[in-house]
Amino acid sequence: MFGLLKKKIKESIEKISSSLKEKISEKEEVEPENVFEVKEEKILEQITEEKEIINEKQEIKLERVVEEKVEEPEKPIIEKEIKKLEEKIEKKPSEKKGGILDKIKKVVTEKEIKEEDIKDVLWEMQISLIENDVAVEVAEKICNDLKNVLVGRKIKRSENIEEIIKNSLKKSIIELLSFNNIDFDEIIKTKKPFLIIFLGFNGTGKTTSIARIAYRLKSQGKTVIFAAGDTWRAAAIEQLSEHAKILNIPIIKQKYMADPAAVIFDARKYAEAHNIDVILADTAGRSHANLNLMDELKKIVRVNKPDMKILVLDALTGNDIYDQCKFFNDAVEIDGLIITKADVYEKGGALISAAYTLKKPILFIGTGQNYQDLKKINIDEIIKNIFGE
Repeated sequence: MFGLLKKKIKESIEKISSSLKEKISEKEEVEPENVFEVKEEKILEQITEEKEIINEKQEIKLERVVEEKVEEPEKPIIEKEIKKLEEKIEKKPSEKKGGILDKIKKVVTEKEIKEEDIKDVLWEMQISLIENDVAVEVAEKICNDLKNVLVGRKIKRSENIEEIIKNSLKKSIIELLSFNNIDFDEIIKTKKPFLIIFLGFNGTGKTTSIARIAYRLKSQGKTVIFAAGDTWRAAAIEQLSEHAKILNIPIIKQKYMADPAAVIFDARKYAEAHNIDVILADTAGRSHANLNLMDELKKIVRVNKPDMKILVLDALTGNDIYDQCKFFNDAVEIDGLIITKADVYEKGGALISAAYTLKKPILFIGTGQNYQDLKKINIDEIIKNIFGE
């Protein structure tokens, strides 16, 4: 996972840093290496010329005094000017704080980044992110964060520009995933029975995810029951029943086309009567085009008041994952996410987009075909995978 995104971000970092280094080099070409000596010599020449002119004026003035037999001034103002110039010659500009040479040095060794310096490469970076399933809104945020870090900054020639860019991108992605601040294993201990409803589009892997969560909970010593709330899809009840058989978990089910809200309600009553820790309820896959199924989902939530609503998303959905997140969250307000098929998904952008869109935690990612192939998300590991550190 994140293979292609990692490649594109690396290319963007190199392109932006290379562009900035070229800008600094352009400044160096304008000012030669011996610029300090050149500037100093010009200043000294100018002062010397001014001194000669003043001397000439003084001689003319004195000649006039002799011719006119006028008493020579006590201390001509012109002598004061000569003295000032002589002091300037003795004290070189490079020795004065904030002198001209300091300013020249700053121009050569530092480059203040302007928006036009990085505008084109930031646009290319944004396109690369979108191509790797990062939603437009998310790609814009990442690029704007980087622009805010760079524009107006004075980059020194000695600084590691790539590191500055990389740190900005890291910070942005960590912020995008910062909603992962809940512990699933701890939350389910807060109530008994704890009802979790799983929802999502068709084919995202809801039923398989339910089985994997059940396996995890049983491994922790928890008791679990299934509620076959998908009464629409052919073979959905049989599929969940097969997992129940393998994992030795009770299942509450009714015939097809039964009211799923009633099935889940019955499962809660059974769990209460048998002191079961967690209820895992399946629901039918649905899309925004099917208004009846969406109304049904709202009814399920209204009747059963679940303790947690988990949206199951297929990583291979790509950029459409943004719309799916918003669609379900607007309908019933999601509490957390599971991203499936992460093991065969190289782009990685969908995961970041889903988290930022809902401002909700990614609880788990599916990484294989087996029951144990369900991993808790680890932000440090994601950063390591993207930036190769």
